[in-house]
Amino acid sequence: MTSGTKRNEIKVGTIVCLVQKQDQRNGRLTEGIVKKILTNSTFHPHGIKVMLESGIVGRVKEIIK
Repeated sequence: MTSGTKRNEIKVGTIVCLVQKQDQRNGRLTEGIVKKILTNSTFHPHGIKVMLESGIVGRVKEIIK
């Protein structure tokens, strides 16, 4: 599993685990399929921000496949 800090590793349709804003302190991860990549830069130290198909927004912590 790869960390989600590089934008080029994440594509629409990728299955990822992300942390939502309200879960940053407890570290709870949410799994889903990427619908849209929201971060424009090629790298972000805390994870690339994405929107899942369910509408949830958060920063990618792990790329499943």
